[in-house]
Amino acid sequence: MWEFFLCLLPSLVLILVAGLLRWKWTRRFADSTFQQMAHCIWIITCRVLKLPHFPGIGKCQAEVRLICKPTALASHLKKHCYALAKPPLARWPQADPHLQIITNLMWPTNEGAELQGGVRFKRDNLLLEDGGIVALDWAVSLIDQQVPVKRNHHPGGRVLGLHSSNPAIVIIIPNALGRVTPHLIKLCRQALQQGFYPVVFHRRGQGGCPLTTPHYQEFGNPTDLVQAVAYLRSHHPSSTLLAVSEGSGSGLLLSYLGECGSSSYLTAAVCISPVFHGQLWFEYELPWLYHWITLIYRKLQINRYATALSSAMDAAKILRCDSLRDMEELMFCATKQSDHRRSDSVDRVGKDSSRLSTKPDWVSYWERNEPLRDADEVAVPVLCLCSRDDPLLPPLSTVPEALFHNSPYFLLAMTEQGGHCGFICEDGHGGTTSWSHSVALEYFRVVAEFFGVEEKKGLKDDFAHRGSQGLRHSASAVLSRRRRSTLLRKERPIIGSRRRQISTPSDMFTFEEEQVDFTWNRSYTR
Repeated sequence: MWEFFLCLLPSLVLILVAGLLRWKWTRRFADSTFQQMAHCIWIITCRVLKLPHFPGIGKCQAEVRLICKPTALASHLKKHCYALAKPPLARWPQADPHLQIITNLMWPTNEGAELQGGVRFKRDNLLLEDGGIVALDWAVSLIDQQVPVKRNHHPGGRVLGLHSSNPAIVIIIPNALGRVTPHLIKLCRQALQQGFYPVVFHRRGQGGCPLTTPHYQEFGNPTDLVQAVAYLRSHHPSSTLLAVSEGSGSGLLLSYLGECGSSSYLTAAVCISPVFHGQLWFEYELPWLYHWITLIYRKLQINRYATALSSAMDAAKILRCDSLRDMEELMFCATKQSDHRRSDSVDRVGKDSSRLSTKPDWVSYWERNEPLRDADEVAVPVLCLCSRDDPLLPPLSTVPEALFHNSPYFLLAMTEQGGHCGFICEDGHGGTTSWSHSVALEYFRVVAEFFGVEEKKGLKDDFAHRGSQGLRHSASAVLSRRRRSTLLRKERPIIGSRRRQISTPSDMFTFEEEQVDFTWNRSYTR
C-alpha cells in the first residue's frame, strides 16, 4: 500500500499545487517569492562580476530634477512637456540598469541591414570633401505598414511631425562605437509612428559604412557631421532639422553645436545619457565586464581595416592594447598618425587644417575634442537626460551643473533610475516603454510651439512699430533667415571664462525665482 501511495505522491502534489494556484493570493505569493529569489541571485551575480549595485532600484521616485536657467523656454517646457513631470518608474527586473544595458545596448542587431526591429531602412552614402564616406540610414517605414509614409518635400512652411508632407527630420547619432542598438531602433520606430522622419548618421568605418581614408573620425571632430547636416539642409529645405544623440555619441553632437554656434541648421537637440567630459570618460575606470566587451568590439572594427590603417597608424600595436584610453591615444596621438594627417592637410585647405597640425599628445587632443570646449557658443536649446544609476558614466558630481544654471540653451533632466540609455518605464498596460524617447519627441514638439509663439510676438511688435509695410518686410526677412540657419540667436552669457562655466558649482534653480530677461529673437551671425 505504501508503495502505491509513493507512486501517486508526485501526481497528488501536482494536483495540489494546481489547485492552490487557482487562488489569486497564492499566485501573487508565488510570483513575489520567485521574484525575490531571482533578485537575490542577480545581486549575488553582480557582486561576483564586480558590477556596481544600486539598492534603491524599483522604488518609486516622485520627481524629475530639472536644472536650467530660468527663462521663458524653461517655464514653457515645465508647463507643456508633460513627460518631464512623469519620472521613469518600473519594478525590478525592468528597472535594473545592468539588465537595461543588456537588452537595450548589447542585444545583437544586424549591422547595416535593410530591416531591423520592424523598421525598414534605406541607406545613402555621402562622399565627403577629403574622399571619406559617411552613411545616412533613413527609416522609411514600419514592417507592419504596407505602404511607406508619404515623403514629398516641397517649399513651404515647416510642420513638426503629424504625418505631414514636410515632416521634421530627426538626425540620430549612435554612440562612439557606431553600433545600432535596440534602443536606437526603438527610437526610430516611435519617431516614425509620430510622423517624424528619422535618419541615422554613421561615421566613416562604422555601421557597415566603408572606410575609404586611412583614419577614423576623432571623438569630438564634427567636420563630417557638418557636411552631412548641410547635405540634409540642401535636399530638404522645407523640413525642420532636429538631433538626438545616444551615450558617447553626444560628444559629437555637442561639439557640432559648439563649433557651428548660431550657424547650425538644427532647431533643437536631445542628448540621452551624454558624455560631458571626453577625457574623463576615457580615463574613468568602467566595470571590467563592460570595458572588456567594448574593447573587443572596438578591436573588431579596427581589425577589419588593419591593412589600410597600417599606413597611418600602428594597427598591430593598437590591437594589442588592453584599454580604450590607450587605443584612442595610439589612433589619434601617435607620431605616425600625426605625420600622415599633416601630409594630408598640405593638399587640402580648409577650416580644419589647424586641427590637423596640432601637437600630437593626449592633452592637446582633448583641447580640440572636448564636447563642451565651445559650450558658450551653442545657440540651440539642448535637453540632456541623465540618471543617477548609470554604471557607464563617471559620478554625477562631474556633471557641469554650472553650465545649465548659466546658459539659457542647456537644460538637464536628472532621474533617480534609468541606467545608461534605458529609462524604461511601465506603460500602464502591462508592458514597458522608453521614457527618454517620449520626452525627446515631446520636447521637440513643445520647443516648436514655443518658437511659433515667439515668432508671432515678433511679427506683432514689428507691425506696431512699422505698420503694414514693415510687417511685410519683417515676414519676408524671417522666411529668408529660416532658410539660412537655426531658429535662435546667440547671446554669450556673462559668466566669466569658459572653463569656470563648466566646472564651477552653483545652487539649484527653482522656477519660483525671478526669470532673467532673455530674448529668443532670431539672428544668424557667427
